[in-house]
Amino acid sequence: MTSATEYDLCIIGGGAAGLVVAAGAATLGAKVALVEKRALGGDCLYYGCVPSKTLIHSAKVAQTMRDANRFGIAAHTPAIDLSLVMQRVQSVIEQIEPNDSPERFAALGVEVIFGAGQFAGADEFVVNARTLRARKFVIATGTRPAVPALPGLENTPYLTNETLFAVNGPIRHLLILGGGPIGCEMAQSLARLGSGVTLFDLAPRLLPREDEDVSAVIHHQFKQDGIELHLGIQVLKLEHENGETRVLLEHPQHGRYWLSGSHLLIAAGRKPNLENLGLEQAGVALENGRLVLDARLRTSNKNIYACGDVAGPYLFTHMAEHQAGVVLRNALFHWPSKVQTRNIPWCTYTDPELARVGLSESEALQQGIKHRVYRFPFADIDRAVTAGETAGLAKIVTTPRGKLLGACIVGPQAGELIAEYVLAISKGMQAADLSNTIHIYPTLAQINRRVADQRLKESLTPKRKQWLKWIFGLRG
Repeated sequence: MTSATEYDLCIIGGGAAGLVVAAGAATLGAKVALVEKRALGGDCLYYGCVPSKTLIHSAKVAQTMRDANRFGIAAHTPAIDLSLVMQRVQSVIEQIEPNDSPERFAALGVEVIFGAGQFAGADEFVVNARTLRARKFVIATGTRPAVPALPGLENTPYLTNETLFAVNGPIRHLLILGGGPIGCEMAQSLARLGSGVTLFDLAPRLLPREDEDVSAVIHHQFKQDGIELHLGIQVLKLEHENGETRVLLEHPQHGRYWLSGSHLLIAAGRKPNLENLGLEQAGVALENGRLVLDARLRTSNKNIYACGDVAGPYLFTHMAEHQAGVVLRNALFHWPSKVQTRNIPWCTYTDPELARVGLSESEALQQGIKHRVYRFPFADIDRAVTAGETAGLAKIVTTPRGKLLGACIVGPQAGELIAEYVLAISKGMQAADLSNTIHIYPTLAQINRRVADQRLKESLTPKRKQWLKWIFGLRG
């Protein structure tokens, strides 16, 4: 016979989304249970944002040492011990870990329960032989690496983002399946940390969700970094023998050929963690393996919500935090708050970074939206020149009348610079609003004004210029 406990809110999953909901609900006076089967912190802390950005920074330091002669300082080839780099990754995780500790959440009033459980009914969740009853439930179980069914993979050792940061020896040559953000970030990082890197993907180019002209900047940099790229291919089979992994590819023009390496990283997307949760008993519907959610993040059982990566479609920690706020307002206060689906920013932390918000040029074309596109290169921004980081550009998409629809920046600190556009687009501002805003000189942020200025220059047609000269008696 299981004992039963009543809660205002029971959260299943202790990643970013679940932790925000738990902390917020407890702070507001709710009785909260938080169920987690492994460790609080989730993918972001242990396998995602924190370790990957730590590795990226070490890789950038190594590359700066190699390129020091560009800054008038003698260059030096760094002696890299990957195990020491991975030790630093783990030390950074340990520094941040206390923020997500069970003790911290217990102090907030959250009952933290470790174990794997499942729904036993519409308002019951059983874990460790305990039945937890709650007014509302939140599914925040996250995602895991999607592993494609490829011939021979079952006999081939491979890494994912969940195992890569535990490698404690050298990676002589890394094969990477996947040209999305994770694959690209890890490809460049490991290449700069001394590994040979070969990346292959079915897509015809890197970062296929981005416009071709901005992803081309990353492609060019990867070539400079010595990364071997095989794009627009089919993977026919994999083999592993004597410590070597071999992949047979087929290209429409070049036919079949083999790649080989010491390690294989699978970076082919994510899959929601929904198995063995007893969703059917709870009346929670799925469609194509994903939760069916309304704009308030309610499942088909209106007392069960979902947020974070398991809810999708944007798998970002900042989106998980936003969704957590939506769930809190709905679940605790019955405030009909809806999740934001437009103007979601993101950044791929390659070097240079690539950040975007709103509508892209290709999306505007596909949707038949009338628009204008303006670009400005970092090579013409003085602060970029002084820092020796001139690769890339800023690009904005506007309506014909100048209202901002989208922005993309590929260049130094793009993830920081895009914030101005997130605010501007969210507030329905015009490109002229950025042109009329004073930006500090010299800063990289000047590119946001300079690209907006391109619209003003476009509007100054020869005929309009003649009229201005005539009206104001200009003599130029």
